Amino acid sequence: MATAAINVKPSPFCVPKPQNPSKLRVFTLRCSSATANAVSDLVERPWKTSDARLVLEDGSIWRAKSFGASGTQVGEVVFNTSLTGYQEIITDPSYAGQFVLMTNPQIGNTDDEESRQCFLGGLVIRSLSISTSNYRCAETLGHYLAKRNIMGIYDVDTRAITRRLRQDGSLIGVLSTEETKTDEELLEMSRSWDIVGIDLISGVSCKTPHEWVDKTNSEWEFMSNRKDGEAFRVVAYDFGIKSNILRRLASYGCKITVVPSTWPASETLKMKPDGVLFSNGPGDPSAVPYAVETVKEILGKVPVFGICMGHQLLGLALGGTTFKMKFGHHGGNHPVRNLRTGDVEISAQNHNYVVDPKSLPDDVEVTHVNLNDGSCAGLAYPARNIMSIQYHPEASPGPHDSDYAFREFIELMKRVKVNA
Repeated sequence: MATAAINVKPSPFCVPKPQNPSKLRVFTLRCSSATANAVSDLVERPWKTSDARLVLEDGSIWRAKSFGASGTQVGEVVFNTSLTGYQEIITDPSYAGQFVLMTNPQIGNTDDEESRQCFLGGLVIRSLSISTSNYRCAETLGHYLAKRNIMGIYDVDTRAITRRLRQDGSLIGVLSTEETKTDEELLEMSRSWDIVGIDLISGVSCKTPHEWVDKTNSEWEFMSNRKDGEAFRVVAYDFGIKSNILRRLASYGCKITVVPSTWPASETLKMKPDGVLFSNGPGDPSAVPYAVETVKEILGKVPVFGICMGHQLLGLALGGTTFKMKFGHHGGNHPVRNLRTGDVEISAQNHNYVVDPKSLPDDVEVTHVNLNDGSCAGLAYPARNIMSIQYHPEASPGPHDSDYAFREFIELMKRVKVNA
């Protein structure tokens, strides 16, 4: 049998042996350490190194990388479990005086603003997104914070810090990018500052009354079949109000006048409103006795609706007490049961204080409870046309589980007006 010859081509990955090894030369390259250092100084590293510290009052020191503004800032560290909506979070006036730690690991796409500026003290995240893909995004988060003089840190173990906050409670911390400050100095700063008893409302409230007319954008409005009915005049006390609360009220047909936190009750009553809204806001409700007195003077004269801080101020005005929680409620996934209907809502919450229901008069009804810990999440006093909730009905984690609260406020004003 004949055998066919097979030509095998050399592989392009095979290096043939040199024909004359004696002609090869061997070179040895030696680099002095001085030369290597000079070269490394000229070449910028393609990655950012740790240049910031978070020092907590318990003595722990967390090294991280900075973005946004530089400097040194003190605040209370709280964690937020929301998966999205962090631009709404960093522009929520209720976070004044606080560093917000996001438990969701990657942050970077900007969304929507809830007020005229950023009020929080700083932002703590695990991973800073290197791209911004949101179709409405106009700039990176780092540039956004830097322009507003807000500090941020990333590449820090947010899970470990969250566990510490859950175990020990909210802690005062200091963020710093200043190398000249020692760890001991920063620790002393954290231990010499306290958020309890500070009036934070006056720093976030508007300064003069103004009208609000903007409704929910048609792109996001979900009540397309709602027909505009009678317009009700509402005075909204700005204790740190979120813009979407005003948009939802306007979408329900309300004509809104926003007034500062120190606006006298007598001036409000002269405006003859159909109802008064007491808004959300930052800090300790017992630190603003002037706001409690304002609420007291208005109760029973017109229907009122309290949200978050407004809910707490109503509790104090009715003779109850409030207390500081271990680590508060901050996130968009808190289950709340409506005790009147039995329905469970997925709510957005942001508060460190709650009303003690045992301290309230017997004729005040607890209407909602937080299912995570059983805390009071809503009140009603039908005889005096009062309603309030501890969470944010304008937010959409459910997505619209709690929006009915605005409708109930409208119905309350309508009922009082008809019976007047």
